Amino acid sequence: MNEKIVLALGGNALGYTPDEQKQNVKTVAKTIASLIEQGKKLVITHGNGPQVGLINLAMSTSHLSNEKTPEMPFAECGAMSQGYIGFHLQNAIKVQLEKKGIHKPVISVLTQTLVDENDKAFKNPTKPIGSFYSEKEAEKISKEKNYIFKEDSNRGYRRVIASPIPIDIIEKETIKKLINMDTVVISGGGGGIPVIEKNGELIGVDAVVDKDFTSEKIAEIINADMLVILTSVEKVAINYGKENQKNIDEISVEESEKYIREGQFAKGSMLPKVEACIKFVKERKNKYAVISSLDKAIDAILGKAGTKFRRK
Repeated sequence: MNEKIVLALGGNALGYTPDEQKQNVKTVAKTIASLIEQGKKLVITHGNGPQVGLINLAMSTSHLSNEKTPEMPFAECGAMSQGYIGFHLQNAIKVQLEKKGIHKPVISVLTQTLVDENDKAFKNPTKPIGSFYSEKEAEKISKEKNYIFKEDSNRGYRRVIASPIPIDIIEKETIKKLINMDTVVISGGGGGIPVIEKNGELIGVDAVVDKDFTSEKIAEIINADMLVILTSVEKVAINYGKENQKNIDEISVEESEKYIREGQFAKGSMLPKVEACIKFVKERKNKYAVISSLDKAIDAILGKAGTKFRRK
């Protein structure tokens, strides 16, 4: 009872269009309402990959067709995605809670994530965003806008931006106060809007903070009892996709780090999820992290599904 849990939802699970998302969040909301009914205190984080990509593409296309339409910086695109995903989530969660006779406030916190402008990720951007271009088109745009492009799986060239490590959450005190007021909080959407601090100001930067690392940072800040990362598979596996694939029920920090050294977890996919779980449990006694699928979320929290991470 009264466990504090950070529940991290994958952006892909929310859908690829606003209408699809409205339907998908109804399923998500039922799970969340059931957990709240059991007395859990939740902070819900979420990805925004498909959504921010759609916004960025729409704004870029509009600018290309009409110069009077300003280009939208990527940080602002991230803010837009937080807004409309948060709107759908808090709406659906509130409806499900009311159906259960639970009268709790649900709020989305527009979240800024502090990053270091000297983070090495800015020197070697790897996160692809936006449309595919031919080599000639990419070279032209690169010269005009100083963007960096890389070839993506022989499908063409895409702009790449940095994925720095989160240092802090700007709205952390607000999030903590809301949790203590028994509010259901949605925060850290898409990893948060990446900002740097310069001359006493917070400045948005073209970057994507991994939402799993941001979820872990929020879990630290609120002193959560559990970090739950929901993805498309029920359990973490080694030798994934091979004949000797082995699903893992429970794993220690040491075992996890060994598998990372062996290259068992895909970069940009399972690896950041595993690394976030390791970071959360490594320095904390009696704290747990779980990776599982959305449909197994409740069982995962109860220890009946998913992969559980422990210190030893």
